[in-house]
Amino acid sequence: MSDLVEVVASALNAARTRVNTLSANLANAETTRTPEGGPYRARHVVQEAADVPGSFSDALDGMTLKRPMVSKIIEDSSEPRKVYQPGHPDADQQGFVAYPNINVVSTMTDLMSATRQYQSAVAALDSHRDLRDAASKILVQA
Repeated sequence: MSDLVEVVASALNAARTRVNTLSANLANAETTRTPEGGPYRARHVVQEAADVPGSFSDALDGMTLKRPMVSKIIEDSSEPRKVYQPGHPDADQQGFVAYPNINVVSTMTDLMSATRQYQSAVAALDSHRDLRDAASKILVQA
């Protein structure tokens, strides 16, 4: 049962990281100037599935338990989108302003997915707690 808690805790952490990163991308979708210079660069979470060593499920036909984890957060390397706004303080010589290359609609969709991932992990933890409590009651009665 502790393997399950480890997997779900890892899923919660990965989902929280996705939500925070996507929220930062949305908040900076129109940021044309950063301390590093130039427009904000979107960040993307890279997740991978890692084995849980010596897990309970290893005893069940050689199955392995996988836990989602964040392997890295990468910065978008695509070119910023250019918008012609000659009066903008960050406009270049030709009057174009460099904006982050962030698609707000797809980022919102990803954010909804990350939120659902987090909710699913919380539901799994709740189910685990309920099963643990029920098992404890059975053991006490026996």
